[in-house]
Amino acid sequence: MKKKVTQESRFFEVKDCAIIRRMGGVDPAINLREVKERLSLCPIECLYFHFCEASISPTFDDQEFRNDFAVWAAKYLRDRILAERLGILNPYKFDDFEQLREKVIEIIDERLAELQYVPAVRKGDDFIFMQAATVLFDTGIKLYEPADLKKHLPAMSNSSIYYHFLEARRRTPDRTDDFTFWLQFFEKPPKNLITALSKVNFYFKNLFDLKQALIETVNNVEL
Repeated sequence: MKKKVTQESRFFEVKDCAIIRRMGGVDPAINLREVKERLSLCPIECLYFHFCEASISPTFDDQEFRNDFAVWAAKYLRDRILAERLGILNPYKFDDFEQLREKVIEIIDERLAELQYVPAVRKGDDFIFMQAATVLFDTGIKLYEPADLKKHLPAMSNSSIYYHFLEARRRTPDRTDDFTFWLQFFEKPPKNLITALSKVNFYFKNLFDLKQALIETVNNVEL
């Protein structure tokens, strides 16, 4: 039976976060074959960083592709075909990141088979595998009722949106966002709001646009 949240315990604490980048434990790759080889060896946290955590990095500003592999293929390999194949991958659609790893390797294998040479980049433009640790901060914002989400969303930082709407999908049992997970425990869950949040197409938006989409979504729901 689902546990009902009491008046005393149901508040939602809004967190902010930052990521601490570190090397991924494998050598940089200077050509596409090396990228494939490193992909098969790198920690799964590298996949998570380059597909998900990269969006929170202040250096990530690509408006077309949402993962580092696609950006690198387009910007440095000058391989638009490969970039588009990698760019359409939504990591949240996979059961786990091992499946995502297999898919990325499959796409690279297919592209290598189509080419008569192994695409390479200039020294200094190699792909560097990274991973990161997440550091949390208290914001002092607490939500007690569904209506508080509408009230406080505009004041939340982009990194709060990342943590609660994207990163949460690694933590919650049903792979949903923190807001939805919290709302489900009310004695009378706001089903219209939960449904509206589930329809937000989140991955292919940058964090600024995602925040605006969430604000619009919540404002359009009658609470």
